[in-house]
Amino acid sequence: QVQLVESGGGVVQPGGSLRLSCVVSGYTMDYYNIAWFRQAPGKEREAVSCIHSKDSSTTYATSVMGRFTISKDDARNTVYLEMNSLKSEDTAVYYCAADPFPWDSDFDGLTNPSEYHYWGQGILVTVSL
Repeated sequence: QVQLVESGGGVVQPGGSLRLSCVVSGYTMDYYNIAWFRQAPGKEREAVSCIHSKDSSTTYATSVMGRFTISKDDARNTVYLEMNSLKSEDTAVYYCAADPFPWDSDFDGLTNPSEYHYWGQGILVTVSL
């Protein structure tokens, strides 16, 4: 059984930083796309960033490019999302998701939530004074 568990959320002031972690268990991390999504109140779930488990290719939504960094630690079976220069509009529940569908160098090819079969429970990030 594949399981993903997020941690690291919380409340931070605008301009601050947080690092989210997603521990993946139940399978080896080869050949999976592992993504971070977020969902703000009243809005649809949107993809933030994705990393390929085998070759560490990464891609980002334009709204977070240059501010967020996705990375992975294979020894810990963990994927991270380092979030800097946070804005109020980054406030959302953040989800980690994984699936073995083929990597797409075009970010838009990785952003459909229905293509990801495995999800974490979500963790709240609040950016506020």
